[in-house]
Amino acid sequence: MLQLRLVKGGFSFLGVKRIAVLNAAYQSTHHKEYKPIKKVMVANRGEIAIRVFRACTELGIRTVAVYSEQDTGQMHRQKADEAYLIGKGLPPVQAYLHIPDIIKVAKENEVDAIHPGYGFLSERADFAQACVDAGVRFVGPSPEVVRRMGDKVEARAIAIEAGVPVVPGTATPITSLAEAQEFANSYSYPIIFKAAYGGGGRGMRVVRNYEELEENYQRAFSEALSAFGNGALFIERFIERPRHIEVQILGDKYGNVIHLYERDCSIQRRHQKVVEIAPAAQLDQQLRDRLTSDAVRLAKRVGYENAGTVEFLVDKHGKYFFIEVNSRLQVEHTVTEEITDVDLVHAQIHVTEGKSLPELGLKQETIRINGSAIQCRVTTEDPARGFQPDTGRIEVFRSGEGMGIRLDTASAFQGALISPHYDSLLVKVIAHGKDHPTAASKLNRALAEFRIRGVKTNIPFLQNVLGNDQFLYGTVDTQFIDENPDLILLRPVQNRAQKLLHYLGHIMVNGPVTPIPVNAKPSAVDPIIPQVPLGDSPAGLREILLREGPEGFAKAVRNHEGLLLMDTTFRDAHQSLLATRVRTHDLKNISPFVAHNFSQLFSIENWGGATFDVAMRFLYECPWKRLQEMRASIPNIPFQMLLRGANAVGYTNYPDNTVYKFCEVAKENGMDIFRVFDSLNYLPNMILGMEAAGSAGGVVEAAISYTGDVCDPERTKYSLDYYLKLADELVKAGTHILCIKDMAGLLKPNSAKLLIGALRDRFPDIPLHIHTHDTAGAGVASMLAAAQAGADVVDVAADSMSGMTSQPSMGAVVACSKGTQLDTGIDLQNVYDYNEYWEMTRQLYAPFDCTATMKSGNADVYENEIPGGQYTNLHFQAHSMGLGNKFKAVKKAYTEANRLLGDLIKVTPSSKIVGDLAQFMVQNNLTREDVEQDADELSFPQSVVEFLQGYIGIPHGGFPEPFRSKVLKDLPRMEGRPGASLSPLHFEDLEKDLKARHVDEITTEDVMSAAMYPKVFDEFKEFTAQFGPVECLNTRLFLEGPKIAEVFQVELERGKTLHIKALALGDLNFAGQREVFFEMNGQLRSVLVKDTQAMKEMHFHPKALKDVKGQIGAPMPGKVVDIKVKEGSRIEKGKQLCVLSAMKMETVVNSPMSGTIKKIYVTRDMHLEGDDLILEIE
Repeated sequence: MLQLRLVKGGFSFLGVKRIAVLNAAYQSTHHKEYKPIKKVMVANRGEIAIRVFRACTELGIRTVAVYSEQDTGQMHRQKADEAYLIGKGLPPVQAYLHIPDIIKVAKENEVDAIHPGYGFLSERADFAQACVDAGVRFVGPSPEVVRRMGDKVEARAIAIEAGVPVVPGTATPITSLAEAQEFANSYSYPIIFKAAYGGGGRGMRVVRNYEELEENYQRAFSEALSAFGNGALFIERFIERPRHIEVQILGDKYGNVIHLYERDCSIQRRHQKVVEIAPAAQLDQQLRDRLTSDAVRLAKRVGYENAGTVEFLVDKHGKYFFIEVNSRLQVEHTVTEEITDVDLVHAQIHVTEGKSLPELGLKQETIRINGSAIQCRVTTEDPARGFQPDTGRIEVFRSGEGMGIRLDTASAFQGALISPHYDSLLVKVIAHGKDHPTAASKLNRALAEFRIRGVKTNIPFLQNVLGNDQFLYGTVDTQFIDENPDLILLRPVQNRAQKLLHYLGHIMVNGPVTPIPVNAKPSAVDPIIPQVPLGDSPAGLREILLREGPEGFAKAVRNHEGLLLMDTTFRDAHQSLLATRVRTHDLKNISPFVAHNFSQLFSIENWGGATFDVAMRFLYECPWKRLQEMRASIPNIPFQMLLRGANAVGYTNYPDNTVYKFCEVAKENGMDIFRVFDSLNYLPNMILGMEAAGSAGGVVEAAISYTGDVCDPERTKYSLDYYLKLADELVKAGTHILCIKDMAGLLKPNSAKLLIGALRDRFPDIPLHIHTHDTAGAGVASMLAAAQAGADVVDVAADSMSGMTSQPSMGAVVACSKGTQLDTGIDLQNVYDYNEYWEMTRQLYAPFDCTATMKSGNADVYENEIPGGQYTNLHFQAHSMGLGNKFKAVKKAYTEANRLLGDLIKVTPSSKIVGDLAQFMVQNNLTREDVEQDADELSFPQSVVEFLQGYIGIPHGGFPEPFRSKVLKDLPRMEGRPGASLSPLHFEDLEKDLKARHVDEITTEDVMSAAMYPKVFDEFKEFTAQFGPVECLNTRLFLEGPKIAEVFQVELERGKTLHIKALALGDLNFAGQREVFFEMNGQLRSVLVKDTQAMKEMHFHPKALKDVKGQIGAPMPGKVVDIKVKEGSRIEKGKQLCVLSAMKMETVVNSPMSGTIKKIYVTRDMHLEGDDLILEIE
């Protein structure tokens, strides 16, 4: 039967007699002989071993370390005078529990005394006895006292006999689940399991109801067995919301026992102490006196010698209950040392030598509290992932120090390997101040100075604790962490420098991360940035816009004397020539020069279109940040973006509220003019975009996409009348500016005169803006002709970024109009300086330059009508597919594909549809006639099918028949505006989802990026989380990384610059990694980089893919303790899949979904890394 002993009632007669006899025997013992210690072994590892070694060194005592096979690289080996391997062939923890090996090493090396540290064997009476039997002194209580105090049940009995109140619990360790059920039935829930032969939170589980009993019993037993070599448990009634107060005691061999006051250890997580305080804040003095008095009385009753701790729970009414005695040094002994100025390890050693406490100057009346001390346990646990242990290599370690700060550490150094085999404690940080808030302030400052990279730590969580008002000014109980969920709201750790080193190392090992279309190297010469005068930039048209609004701005543009220019260098020019790859870094460098020297510009086109997704997809930059930084550098010139009507900056349809919200956020971030177009000139799509831009407060520039030739009487589909009627509708819809968007460069000079002249006659008060591409070489002539016909603004690009598929030359237009009524007012010298910068910058993008395969423009664009940017892309694609010699055929197929689709307006995304069909025809060697004849049998590209379904709108003149019907057959067809039927997007839900998936702060701009490109945004955030702000790197470093011995600088932000030197590239290791060495700010840094090519030839456990639902990965590194399911079995959401063990703590992996176990990839006792695939659910 289960034996229960209650607090109530008197002491048992036999118990009193036994203690009385023990005390009498103790008191009659003769005076002990003083025997100095010459050599001490620490039967432990980590920081406690080093703590004891340091004390021994101060006392002139030689030191001996022991270590397991897994600890060959640990610092405690090096801190000792001698070090010896123990537990060869044993599991990591068992090595430190192997008493025969430890005693053997002690005997063979003439060790006088063994200090057990804490944990492991420190509370094992058999170990203390083995030391005594071997003639080696045990630094701690006698074996009998260790046995009695280590047995939690017997310790309770002694406390009861000593008149110390205890919590109701079992009289003996339990050995079965049935006994646990009997106790719970007698005392009701909640109850708590505790390891009978150890502490530190191992084997401790709270059970609140019957359903939790069996699982928690098994987990507590397993943890106790793993940590202490004995799974025995005892049970207590669980006290709700107590303070955990412990009293430090110190006894000698002569019956003297003193206390060194108390510590408050209430801040716990999973029953493990996280922060410890001495003395306990706001503890009633009378309660303090009773606690310390009971602790001393209990110690004296058992003849306690050496250091120990008596632990109590104090409820909210001030009642306290004894819970256990820790017959060893505690992890948190440091705070007691700080407030009492007593070195507890020195005292332990002297007491073991035979000195009395009075001889050491330790009398109760001389022990005083001096100020306050706080200890934080910095662990390698990730608070963002439920404090799961993290393992790996410490790449950077920099500690916080200074007045009032003490560090007790072991393996906290650069290059240290954190394994899953042992406790996650990395370093103890102790602060001492005149009072509790002062100590907290010092500790918070010290933690802020830490830089630990390579493994996650709990430092952000600790900083939140130290800044919590309840912690600073009130009292805390053991529910403090659970009741303050905001403690887990962590400030993201930037870790920018180390992430950038990882990126550079990755490039050096694996090559560029962005696809490189041609084998060309970026220039090694950085562009020369023209000088800019100090002071503000001159006023520009944006001043009028901000003062008078869009209508006043449009009026000012129309009344302006001379020709206005829009510079496309910042967007369309590099989209056409350099595959949209120009980075914010190079745009920012020249922006101040533009602001100071081109204030006469109508606007700068710098955003929207393909630049939005390419920034994230290939350049790993935030497009919003680009806009913000350019606006800060160019406050005086209006910005213009390309808005694809109802498609915003995407290639698909979005809910109407998404387009509206996008324009609103763009305007807030500095966008001024919205050039709104639709790839089919489909009016409903255009009007939605116009209304969204206007609602946001932007200037609406409705753009008519131009194709065909208004001067050719045979091209009747897109006649002058067509453009005039469309312009009528756009003006009625409220556009501020009317634009002709000639995306293929088809607008010849005579056509420009005819079309622009007719528009000017019809709309004398509306500003006209003309855009073209110079593919055929007639761009300058066409723009000057348009200007002479009444255009107010034409588009140009910097000379070195103009021509071919880009816009006409800025220098040519400025020079040709100089001194005429079209004079732009721009200084040609400034144009030359601007051109020089871009000429050098363009060479940085040699791998993307269209001139690698295309040496000139071509007038055949008048026939094939391929838009400028697409012309470049198709040329690249043809060469990459080995069809370079067939590009003429590709262009011919483009013409035929366009006719098949009914002669479309061709601009993204309609131009892509034509291009996809053209490539399909070339690859399958099909003619137009073949396609028309076999349309009902061919498998067309998805973009072609969706176009014919009506997913991007309705083309002018309708869909081609019978081609459409033959392709679609029974597929559904969309009528009207595609986006009109879409449900509104709930931005709050999207933001919540993004915050759950990404560590970094999620902004409104991030939400809009995710709304436009969900997958691209997720990949971008994952990339930056791994590699940091790569936009800080110059373009050559971004593309190809540094050369060995190269020295360079990286400016993270104003006033924070990294000085880096690439040192060496290491050999391949067994894990498929190479170590890359750098010197950063004068310090050696290294990163481990996976060699992707080498890893293809090596076997590794598969990883769970985050975007594959049903793949369950290991939440942390660890060993598989138990597998709860079988292949083919049914599993419900929330049920257990398996149990992992890491750092002596067990974690249950629960199923995130219901389904069937498809495949299990692990076996019992298998060691896993983080995210290793455990199983698949379908």
